Amino acid sequence: MKKIMIAALMMIMSSTVFAGDSDALKAILKAKTYTEAETLLKSNLGQLVNAGEKAKAYNKLVDLAMDKVSKEQAVMSANQMAVQFKQGKVEPYDTLGMYNAVYNALQNGMECDKYDQMPDEKGKVKPKFHSANQSRLYALRVHLINAGQEAGNKEDKAGALKDYGMYVESAESPLFKEVDKTKTPDQYLGEVARVAAVYAFQNKNVELADQYVDVAMKDTAVYKDALNLKLYIAQQQLKTKEDSVKYADKLQMIYDKDKSNDQVFGQLAGIYGSLKQVDKMNALIADRLKADPKNYTAWALKGQNEMNSSKWDDAIASFKNAIETKKDEPIIYTYIGYCYNSKAASINNDVASQKKLFQEGVPYLEQAKQLDPKREKANWSYPLYQSYYVIYGQNDPRTKELESMNK
Repeated sequence: MKKIMIAALMMIMSSTVFAGDSDALKAILKAKTYTEAETLLKSNLGQLVNAGEKAKAYNKLVDLAMDKVSKEQAVMSANQMAVQFKQGKVEPYDTLGMYNAVYNALQNGMECDKYDQMPDEKGKVKPKFHSANQSRLYALRVHLINAGQEAGNKEDKAGALKDYGMYVESAESPLFKEVDKTKTPDQYLGEVARVAAVYAFQNKNVELADQYVDVAMKDTAVYKDALNLKLYIAQQQLKTKEDSVKYADKLQMIYDKDKSNDQVFGQLAGIYGSLKQVDKMNALIADRLKADPKNYTAWALKGQNEMNSSKWDDAIASFKNAIETKKDEPIIYTYIGYCYNSKAASINNDVASQKKLFQEGVPYLEQAKQLDPKREKANWSYPLYQSYYVIYGQNDPRTKELESMNK
């Protein structure tokens, strides 16, 4: 009796170990077209008995997508030969169909790899498709750039995002972890990630845009443009004080990694100012000047803070330090003139001292006028009019000229 039970148990175990493919998987593997196989997989995914079956099913989709890619590539190669050797005729080929097949092959290849890397019933990882899919799929990624460009040219923002996004996401996929990037660097990734971030933002997917722009910022060639984009995206989300606080934290993290970046420094100081976090702003500026005593942005911001607090002498000194480093900013010269005029206006019953201060400010305002005659960057005309009015009188031609400008 005991022997019979053991034999029965062995039969059960044997039937389990040597069980063939499930009916759901067999149906998928028999599919002749990509659409048919994809439909079957989606409707029967829950019927596939384990990770191994799911990996095999997704690999079937990769095979079918690759059939389309190979077919169109063969026509393209034949056309190139026909043109080069002037023999045969150029045949039409399905460019869009190939682009879609490339996308499908990569998408399903990564999904296949997810299940392919899962442990089997014995807890062991024995990938069956990883190496082959890595070899046949990695080089195809470049077609996604062309696909994204074509979609963009057609104003298909969703399509462009799909293709550029797949290029970026596949770059980080575990499927391609063994690819030696030192020998075959991905020279397009940074710029494609930046463009993908733009399309993600235009498609109102801010989280995805931020994810892609972080990839772009790893590329030194596009770092500056990517950073500008990251800051712009973040600024567009500032609707509450909480948003501003989170933005300040994000800026601080970026600045901590690159304390030589004046753009981030200026934005961080500005956001601290808008949040009324004056101590943080002043400490930030002081630290920047300690590290770089001739930093234009730090002196300019320091001067603005002092000017806004009516500390005219301190502001004038800070602005003068700023123009020692950068002599072509009309707004700083305008600020200096404004500070001299404001200081003069604060003096009572001392006309001579007032006039002297106006005179001291005039050269700076005239320099602003010379640098920016159309007042595109700085409105120097009114403080200069005030100065001329006090120094030369109401009827002087110089005063009259500026009076007409300020009407």
